[in-house]
Amino acid sequence: MVGCLAVNAKVLAQESVTWYINLDVIDGTGAPLREDMALRVEAGRMTDLLPMAEWVPPVDPGIEVYDAEGRYAIPGLVDTHVHLATVPEQDDAAAALRRQLYGGITAARDMAGDVRVLAGIARDTRLDRMTGPDVYYSALMAGESFFQDPRPASSARGAVAGQVPWMQTIDAETDMPLAVAMARGTWATGIKVYANLPAERVAAITAEAHRQGISVWAHSTVFPASPAEVVDAGVDVISHVCRLVFETTAAVPETYHHDSIPDYAGTDPADPRILAVFDAMREQGTVLDATLGLYGRIEARYRDNQADAAKPFDGCPPRFAAALVAQAVSHGVTVSTGSDFVNPPEDEWPALHDELRALAGEAGMTPLALIQAATQVGARVLGIDGVTGTLEPGKRADFVLLGKNPLDDITHIDSIEMTVKHGRRYPRSEYLELDQEQP
Repeated sequence: MVGCLAVNAKVLAQESVTWYINLDVIDGTGAPLREDMALRVEAGRMTDLLPMAEWVPPVDPGIEVYDAEGRYAIPGLVDTHVHLATVPEQDDAAAALRRQLYGGITAARDMAGDVRVLAGIARDTRLDRMTGPDVYYSALMAGESFFQDPRPASSARGAVAGQVPWMQTIDAETDMPLAVAMARGTWATGIKVYANLPAERVAAITAEAHRQGISVWAHSTVFPASPAEVVDAGVDVISHVCRLVFETTAAVPETYHHDSIPDYAGTDPADPRILAVFDAMREQGTVLDATLGLYGRIEARYRDNQADAAKPFDGCPPRFAAALVAQAVSHGVTVSTGSDFVNPPEDEWPALHDELRALAGEAGMTPLALIQAATQVGARVLGIDGVTGTLEPGKRADFVLLGKNPLDDITHIDSIEMTVKHGRRYPRSEYLELDQEQP
């Protein structure tokens, strides 16, 4: 009976009407801030947005008025690169999801894991049965040799990696319509093209996926398919900006696990071959999921674990990665905000906040562009921009209230006071209290 009462209370909350008044609104479309606005939410959706000068206080005592007292409203954030269930029994997913939601994230794209777990997480977050952002996930396709990697083996435990619908081996004999239909049958939002596939196979996957109405998300180099070939295949999103360096190498390694170390120091981020890829991305509308903050994390981890402090780091330098993103932006490429890492449990904020700071740093993205990237663009990546991602009447009530203006400094994203998802409020103070209760 208690559970029924809890569900009924939630339903009543979603069916109620609330006016949020005295808001300063950044709507996620790239438009400038609008001061002194009023936002009406009914049954989990935004039904009106108007200047306070036009707002009339409701006479119906059943309509709630929430005075935001000049706080800043932005759409709910979207992390376009997370991994929640690489290991099927991963116990950290619930805690990570809770931190993401109370950190302003209302939607997230999982980039390959155990769909048997992810399907439940997606169902429960999207039905508000689990505290977290709405989760959308991918089904993975790769060449046969990739499935020697231990990660897909973990995500297919109890079966054979490469032979399950959410992790399929693709070769010249693959029945592509059937393979794509099997991927769609997992309720995946997109197909992730991972590695060890030639260009013609990437193109075949993409063409069939689009014919069947499902998105294609790929690594920027699929090995041996080069960045230009991946983009030319027509994929919707490419991930990991540093791998664009393989557009300038004499050859692209045949497989994902290779010993080739690109000459990052000797590569110009403005190399005409890389810029040609950016131009193609702009023309085709391909989104760059840069995962910029990841490179700083990798270098920091290397330094922490390196006994010889003088030994040079042979990975992608964060400064080089940032310069690539800056070139992409200057060439009109649309950038989304994917973290691809999880902050330690003791960190109070989700990793997406670090990604925003990284993109604002040497990559030079403006706060206004970053908010659009983390909201409208993220929703577009997930194919849900028709229902969320911007603050507009008719869309779902997914938004965040900030105490400080994020247009002055993107680090003000850490001034979150409340996340609203599906019209339901999640005060930041509530999270802090929950966090203190954890053993």
